[in-house]
Amino acid sequence: MNRRALLSAAAATAFAATAAPSLARSAPDRASILATMKRATAFMTDEVAVGGGYVWNVLPDFSRRWGELEALPTMIWVQPPGTATVGHLFLDAWHATGDEQFYDAAVAAAGALIRGQHPAGGWNYVIDTAGEDSLRRWYETVGKNAWRLEEFQRYYGNATFDDAGTAEASQLMLRMYLAKRDRRFKAPLDKAIAFVLDSQYPNGGWPQRFPRVANAGLHGHEDYTGYITFNDDVAGENIEFLLYAYQALGDARLPAAIRRGMDIFVETQQPAPQPAWGLQHFPDTLKPAGARTYEPRGFATHTTASNIRSMIGFYRLTGDRKYLARLPEALDWLDEVAVPPALRAPGRTHPTFILEGSNTPVYIHRRGSNATNGEYYADANPDRVIGHYGSFRNLDTAALRAELAEVQALSSEEIRRTSPLLARPRTNTLPKYFTLRDVNFRDMGTEGRRPQAPSAGRSAELVSGLNARGYWPTPMTNVSNPWIGEAPAAVTGGEYQSTNVGDIYDTSPWRTDYPVEVISTAAFVRNMGDLIEALAGPVP
Repeated sequence: MNRRALLSAAAATAFAATAAPSLARSAPDRASILATMKRATAFMTDEVAVGGGYVWNVLPDFSRRWGELEALPTMIWVQPPGTATVGHLFLDAWHATGDEQFYDAAVAAAGALIRGQHPAGGWNYVIDTAGEDSLRRWYETVGKNAWRLEEFQRYYGNATFDDAGTAEASQLMLRMYLAKRDRRFKAPLDKAIAFVLDSQYPNGGWPQRFPRVANAGLHGHEDYTGYITFNDDVAGENIEFLLYAYQALGDARLPAAIRRGMDIFVETQQPAPQPAWGLQHFPDTLKPAGARTYEPRGFATHTTASNIRSMIGFYRLTGDRKYLARLPEALDWLDEVAVPPALRAPGRTHPTFILEGSNTPVYIHRRGSNATNGEYYADANPDRVIGHYGSFRNLDTAALRAELAEVQALSSEEIRRTSPLLARPRTNTLPKYFTLRDVNFRDMGTEGRRPQAPSAGRSAELVSGLNARGYWPTPMTNVSNPWIGEAPAAVTGGEYQSTNVGDIYDTSPWRTDYPVEVISTAAFVRNMGDLIEALAGPVP
């Protein structure tokens, strides 16, 4: 899952909550915009933060708070849009204004992450400032009973690459160190780089979690967290961080690790007649592997499409045509396994999962009512599938073919001139901003701004919409049942096949028809980003 996509999805709700149509409003002056940013930041740092860190949503009376699951009052979230996301935003605000209030806020967010950094150098989804015993109890209660969020159902005690939490925190350490060459950030940055290098398999792949934990399987399934992981762009995020670090620091160890990380995409593409990829692959055989119990062993069409796009990017980095050589095969395969016309609907071009050994699609279902008695299973029936994980995907193979044709026409001179891996001398400069849009290695040496700045009316709405306490009120449409005890083995009556939540013991989030007002981290980041764009003026 792309971390900016997470932010954008959450922020779409925030926009609706904080902006009424008023395009005729005149733009506020710079002083008003800066004052709004400073007041919103002061509220976040002085009232919302826990030890400098943040969750995703907090009730205005602070009685309940959430990340992906409900959090304890002592917890902060690493998974975006959490503490690292806010830290990047504060650093962006400092770059835009030079105001030390924002830099100090970024220092506090980075400090919270440093205190929660795993000894191996990465990060877990969450940090409990009360310590590991408190965090373990949370996993044994709230986490264990989140039926559809199996990654939270046991305490691993290690770090994860999932959902870009470690990648985003690592990038923040790099940016904080580069901002003022402050040595406080050099040791945690070095640990983060070491974590990415130490966890990489000799063949170039990365596991989902590291270091390995013994007997870590769930629900009778083998532990999947040590498999080579493409899901949620684990490999791509690690390659991008190493590219940034190489450009900024010149660490001679990194180019070889980057190239191994790219080469594992080539090595794991399966032979014809199924030249595709799974969410994860076995580190030894390189065959596709299963993951969570609703992610069966086989090929994943959306991962295959994502890997095609990644390998197009690898060609832009290297000029090596081995990354393009078998992409037409993968594209042909995607067209071959597309949803038949009888099942096709808007947003449904491909089944998510295809069995290894045949091109048979399988669809995901569940039975039961909670994490204790519930069970996921796959079969050939496309009806009454689970609601929280798509059994279908929307893939544009024509657009991928056009991207492939575009890069095939690039000359080696063009690639060498623009590649941060090949260019001499190194560009040395990261994008100026990290939260205004989804930046990547191709944005090095740029500001990383959006193609079009927000309207004057939008800036005026944000200045006037900040409430008296200093936050933008936002409706939270995803809520959760509080933990009330161990889920029973007896199935509770009701229909839970396609819902996001099971019975009252299920702590998974679910969409409500009665949103509650919250202080939203995603809304804060999005709104502050719009104000930064307004200060920066017209897009060059």
